[in-house]
Amino acid sequence: MRPAKVNLEEKFRKVDTTWTPRIVAEVNDFFVKIVKLRGEFVWHRHESEDELFLVTKGEFTVRLRDRDVRLREGELFVVPRGVEHMPVAAHEAHVLLLERKSTVNTGDAGGERTVAPEWV
Repeated sequence: MRPAKVNLEEKFRKVDTTWTPRIVAEVNDFFVKIVKLRGEFVWHRHESEDELFLVTKGEFTVRLRDRDVRLREGELFVVPRGVEHMPVAAHEAHVLLLERKSTVNTGDAGGERTVAPEWV
């Protein structure tokens, strides 16, 4: 496979839904995903995986049970495995995720917002 560069702005323009992660690259056993956030997600945890959030546009908050972590453009936060969290965005935010290929977007919560990531 020949390596190719990824233009994140171009990829985000192709995403027309929120809370639906899309794969843009893979690194070893990880997917690099992008997702548009707006509104509230669901409380959930990933028992076996850490989850990295990097804001590329806008801002959003990662709610934890003991505090809120507000992230702005250019900031990242890693939610450690087993920590319950809920992303919330008052306005649309563009976020890059680094997750194991096995990571389910809704973690242990399941439900109607569970999606299998697709390539964009």
